[in-house]
Amino acid sequence: MKIAQKSIKFLTIALIALFSATIFASSSDKKHDNQNDGGRVNTKEEVGAYIKHHVKDSHDFSLFSYTNDEGERKHVGFPLPVIIWTSEGLVTFMSSEFHHNDDGHVIVEKDGLKFAKIHSKIYELDEGATQVSFDETHHATNAHKVLDFSITKTVFGILLVGLLMLFWFSRLAKQYKTKQIPTGFSRVLEPLIIYVRDEIAKPNIGEKHYRRFTSYLMTVFFFIWILNLLGMLPFGFNVTGQIAVTAALAIFTLVVYTFSGNKGYWMHMIWMPGVPILIRPFLAIIELVGALIIKPFSLLVRLFANITAGHIVVMSLIAIMFTLKESFGVAGATFLSSVLSFLIILIEVLVAFLQAYIFTMLSALFIGMAVEEHEEAH
Repeated sequence: MKIAQKSIKFLTIALIALFSATIFASSSDKKHDNQNDGGRVNTKEEVGAYIKHHVKDSHDFSLFSYTNDEGERKHVGFPLPVIIWTSEGLVTFMSSEFHHNDDGHVIVEKDGLKFAKIHSKIYELDEGATQVSFDETHHATNAHKVLDFSITKTVFGILLVGLLMLFWFSRLAKQYKTKQIPTGFSRVLEPLIIYVRDEIAKPNIGEKHYRRFTSYLMTVFFFIWILNLLGMLPFGFNVTGQIAVTAALAIFTLVVYTFSGNKGYWMHMIWMPGVPILIRPFLAIIELVGALIIKPFSLLVRLFANITAGHIVVMSLIAIMFTLKESFGVAGATFLSSVLSFLIILIEVLVAFLQAYIFTMLSALFIGMAVEEHEEAH
């Protein structure tokens, strides 16, 4: 049974690696001068541009692209709602109206206003403008940005994982209430829940207070872990690689331990006992900067940098089959790329769990420092 399970895991990872290579070979939103290449990424410049596009957010969910016999570029995926606040108020439409064009040449007219998407950002054209004008640095001169509340690919991923977690944990809770043995995916969740409670929350927060914060720590852990795993799929699903997402998670932790801090925590931070009075104001500044800026900044940067770097490394190794095909031949470059990317994906499976663990563990540590009974400890 164990051998069969390992074989399934091995086959799943292999399929992800091969599918990633296939998507990379057949997908690109970048325009090419030569339409006979099928829209494939071939040069180092095209590879670099594709990797940057892959890790960015998007207003639509593109699965893959191809060029048909007539030389037309076709995109397989689905559009997402565009919700923007303009000079005239709220405007909504579907992202498909931009026709997957990112260079600002497609103008969308809605409610008497004109919009263009330039470098994945939506701009509102000035009154009377019929097309976007650019300066020598390729910045729009007759358009301005709008407030964008769109359901982007990142937001879609957050909502998807939120619904999945709600379904899985509700199902697990129902099984507990009826005293059933967990089945299905609940059997995977149960040991991880116990691990977060007994190995992260309880040791770092303490027996007296850990129950208050265990639900938050579990939510953060599973949210990051599942999104990290989804990010390994070849669809540019890079939610935890968006700094806005990691910053929001870090701010949540900041709010939790800041408002949960007891009197002893704030006294030790603002007016530290046991040190000369003249030094206490300087220590207070250092402690406040550390608690309110450095701690959340370290949380958001660590998660963002590691996940983004992992995606870039995997995509770069897959791209070896294109950049080195002239030196090693198509077969040799493809074999080298497949082996290296497969090994890196194995490491990424570990990193997906490790980054969720580190973020949760540090959050628990910061919370534990805030609720610690300093008088009892002394």
